[in-house]
Amino acid sequence: MLSFFGRILKRSTKEVSVVDPMKKFLIVGLGNIGPKYEHTRHNIGFKILDAFAKANDIIFETEKLGDIARTKIKGKTVILLKPNTFMNLSGKAVRYWMQQEKILIENLLVITDDLNLEFGTVRVKTKGSDGGHNGLKDIQAQLNTTKYNRFRFGISDQFSKGRQVDYVLGEWDAKEAAAMPERLDKSCEVIASFVSAGINNTMNAFNGK
Repeated sequence: MLSFFGRILKRSTKEVSVVDPMKKFLIVGLGNIGPKYEHTRHNIGFKILDAFAKANDIIFETEKLGDIARTKIKGKTVILLKPNTFMNLSGKAVRYWMQQEKILIENLLVITDDLNLEFGTVRVKTKGSDGGHNGLKDIQAQLNTTKYNRFRFGISDQFSKGRQVDYVLGEWDAKEAAAMPERLDKSCEVIASFVSAGINNTMNAFNGK
């Protein structure tokens, strides 16, 4: 027979809820904090996560190295992260929360802007270079790999020579702003698909859409 303390230990062990690492996902939106950057092209990662949080009726709370929101999709735990480290140090927040929540790298999805894609175009990939993007560059350095999932949202490259910084830190034009609600809805579908259907099915369903 188990001793009294043995029975308590056995019962307590059963009551502890351990989340299967395969069922935990970290979705990271890249951007810069502060109202100055809120509506800029470079902040599309934040904008998409805000839309996803609103659609799922959850709110962000400021925690270590970023704003965090949590939800469930078909029994899977989804953690949303908006780093507050500024773009160039995004990797520090990503690494911390992956370690803190024991997130497998295959369950990480990083959302970023992409100058090489037409506005609103979706491209999901399992690996790749940083493409000159400082946020991705720091994530690559912190994780020591280029093999992590990323969701690139096209912002196009309609800027003159030497004006790239002004362009990415500029706000959406009227045409882009009008199209944004539909593009945000599509982006939320990408996140839900990544969690519920996996990266390969998501690439097949959404790339180029």
